[in-house]
Amino acid sequence: MRGEEIVCKSKIVVIGSCNTDMVVKASRLPVPGETILGGTFYMNPGGKGANQAIAAARLGAEVTLISKIGYDLFGLQALEIYRSEKINTEFIFTDQKSPSGVALISVDSFGENSIIVAPGASRSLSVEDIDKARSKLEEADIILMQLEVPIETAEYAASIAKSYGKKVILNPAPASVLSNSFLGSVHTILPNRVEAEMLSGIKVVDADSARRAAMVIGEKGIENVVITLGKDGAYVKEKEEYTMIPAKEVETIDTTGAGDVFCGAFSVYLSENHTLTESVEFANAAAALAVTRMGAQSAIPYKREIAL
Repeated sequence: MRGEEIVCKSKIVVIGSCNTDMVVKASRLPVPGETILGGTFYMNPGGKGANQAIAAARLGAEVTLISKIGYDLFGLQALEIYRSEKINTEFIFTDQKSPSGVALISVDSFGENSIIVAPGASRSLSVEDIDKARSKLEEADIILMQLEVPIETAEYAASIAKSYGKKVILNPAPASVLSNSFLGSVHTILPNRVEAEMLSGIKVVDADSARRAAMVIGEKGIENVVITLGKDGAYVKEKEEYTMIPAKEVETIDTTGAGDVFCGAFSVYLSENHTLTESVEFANAAAALAVTRMGAQSAIPYKREIAL
């Protein structure tokens, strides 16, 4: 039976960043110019690409991560972690000139966070690197990507994936202006409120504004739009159908990486031939579990833990 499970695993390629997260948890976030004492420090592996790759691997997919690290301790530690998660690291390239990426994260007592990312080597992932991994794109069920790597690299990868008839899932984070040609290669886009506003020009504050934003984003050439709304759930545009899917109510400890868990979980469930709505419900459940734990990758759940 176990052999059958291994054979049946869906194949997901994640194109994105590898970072090390340096996290300080304090009672509240400082205002500009203010110093707060009394925080607790954690150092964890992170990066949106790596987080989403580990989420997809723990939730049952066969995962290849395409990324770039520096030739330094952070990068080497990250590689060991990905291998321990049974992620294919064949296409994690090394940049001899740039350091591995680092994220500085502050978390308050309500679990809200502020983040600054110094992407380092992630910003040098090139179209030539993508070309080296074409065989993996061709055999994948889904290609999942974000925007902590150069946009031109992500767009190039999306165009190749589309030419192979593959589903491209785009998490447009950090928020950026994207060309319609890029968006036209995307099967499903997964923006949060801020990113949805950047893409649509509509401030997302409730279900009605989420619907209008999803409609505008859809007009750019994307059939499927899922706007993640944190504790409020997700608003889904599937072709011409619009649905609000509520989140599970949990006690939030730390929201760091919850969006990445959502993206990884959504991609896995969709790759297993579930509907878009079912995939969002599964992703909501996975993200809800993640926010009850500290950290990004340390909080990512396994499939056996998720109850729908």
